[in-house]
Amino acid sequence: MVRSFRDLEVWQKSMQMAVTIYRLTKGFPKDESYGLASQMKRAVVSIPSNIAEGHGRLNTPEYRQFLGIARGSNFELQTQLEIARKLEIGDPNLVNEA
Repeated sequence: MVRSFRDLEVWQKSMQMAVTIYRLTKGFPKDESYGLASQMKRAVVSIPSNIAEGHGRLNTPEYRQFLGIARGSNFELQTQLEIARKLEIGDPNLVNEA
């Protein structure tokens, strides 16, 4: 039985993805610090944060709403990863890992 958001596999995987994105963006050019890197960090942090917040809500419709926000942030991040891939920014292994 899931007692905490920390028990959710999706939360655990999204936390690992956040670590990967932070490692990836460390290798971005300095001129991307406030551009793509910043956007990616905001999006990736939003995913586990919304999963956790939704899990703490008192009813299913609110939980679903927060999961929807997390899903949207994931799609946003996937788009940003594709941009990084096409621009050949960052370590390709980390881009693929994320």
